[in-house]
Amino acid sequence: MAEHIPAEKLAETGKAEYTKLEGLLKNGPLANKDRMAIPQQIMPAGEPKVRARQMTEVALGYTKEQAIVEANRCLQCKNEPCVKGCPVNVHIPQFIAQVAKGEFKAAADIIKETNLLPAICGRVCPQEKQCQGQCTVGKVYKSAEKAVSIGRLERFVADYERNNNLTTMPAVAASTGKKVAVIGSGPAGLTVAADCRRAGHDVTVFEAFHKAGGVMVYGIPEFRLPKSIVQNEVENLKKMGVNFEMNFLVGRTSTVQQILTEKGFDAAFVGTGAGLPKFFGIPGENYIGVFSANEYLTRANLMKAYDAEKADTPFYNAKTVVVCGGGNVAMDAARMALRLGAEKVYVVYRRTRTEMPARAEEVEHAEEEGVEFRFLENPVEIIGNEETGTVTGLKALSYELGEPDASGRRSPVPVAGSEHEIPCDAVIVALGNNSNPLIPKTTPEIKTDPKGHIQVDEKQETSMTKVWAGGDIVLGAATVILAMGEGRKAAASINEYLAG
Repeated sequence: MAEHIPAEKLAETGKAEYTKLEGLLKNGPLANKDRMAIPQQIMPAGEPKVRARQMTEVALGYTKEQAIVEANRCLQCKNEPCVKGCPVNVHIPQFIAQVAKGEFKAAADIIKETNLLPAICGRVCPQEKQCQGQCTVGKVYKSAEKAVSIGRLERFVADYERNNNLTTMPAVAASTGKKVAVIGSGPAGLTVAADCRRAGHDVTVFEAFHKAGGVMVYGIPEFRLPKSIVQNEVENLKKMGVNFEMNFLVGRTSTVQQILTEKGFDAAFVGTGAGLPKFFGIPGENYIGVFSANEYLTRANLMKAYDAEKADTPFYNAKTVVVCGGGNVAMDAARMALRLGAEKVYVVYRRTRTEMPARAEEVEHAEEEGVEFRFLENPVEIIGNEETGTVTGLKALSYELGEPDASGRRSPVPVAGSEHEIPCDAVIVALGNNSNPLIPKTTPEIKTDPKGHIQVDEKQETSMTKVWAGGDIVLGAATVILAMGEGRKAAASINEYLAG
């Protein structure tokens, strides 16, 4: 675990590097060897012991000087491998070139040609597996973590535009008289809403919850993605003329068929996500104190369980919490448990740190805040007090790694005779989610695969006429940017269909 460096010190270092850079630029354009010699700028973050008990955002963002210095690390590769790694094909070298010159608004405009949610993507995208995973600088250093910090630059640009009131609304074409229904207000849905509205269609978003944003609101914590940023993006869509109907559960309030026929919509997009939690199927999962990460985070994020005065739901008071899983959601749940008052939080994962699917930054932040990792372990039973029905611990096995499985990761193999107990008073299961089943169940015309994912063609069209789908309802639990990529494809297809 790297030593925490105070934000003030990082800002000073950034200024010093910026001054040095100015001196180099006086001699003309930088050569690639000069760019490779520029040190990567570290993202300032709050002090771990303080932030671990607060809901304020952990990553504080680059200063102007840091952003310009980091942008000058980009080699401006002609073949643009980073763009190929981005699901929505942001023009990365071009926007970074503008940041390098201090032209931050111009950089924002370039990003928004393909991505209308840069402040969100800059914070939560797994860049090390996507754009930064393809970066030439990272490949030279043989580490995506040493690549140009594309996500941090994207975040800086978006925040600069918003904080300086420079946001401009995309142009909306003349009204076509066509109506598009968007079911679900997560990243896929918001992307479809924006692109279809820009084409001149009348767009209405139907959302089951009382707040728009989908997983970005109920799933990702405030300390990683402030809700004000999501709300800002929703407000921008409203300014474009997108309508929102809240507390509207499609499949109960109205079916998809009724939206198309009775409400007179010409096309519908289904982006209801993956909100059906997976469990182990082991004894004891019915004890009080066992939560899916989905429920735990929704209570905290959407219902503000962390704020006793404003909470819409009680929170479960636990002192020792075990989180089972190794993804970003597991990290979010573990860090949230600390903020809800847990004295000890363990993450139990059946492989090693190397195989964890969570973003490296999220793992580091969790570790800095005091979360303890128990690798090569997995529960076989949750144990509890039979009289009170509450959790008292879990039984686990130790594992060792065998041959790689279909995912390319080495398979965990249980060690004989290794059963042991981990005392705790709450267990959070973070094994991922299945697609929400309500719409497929109430719309037999829409075909699904054996896992319940809606089946679509290359244009995101479903088996039902006038209906498209995308995001986690198609992919299973994936990422914000992958959902947005599907949303863009669907919107393009819808616009083509309505223009025909």
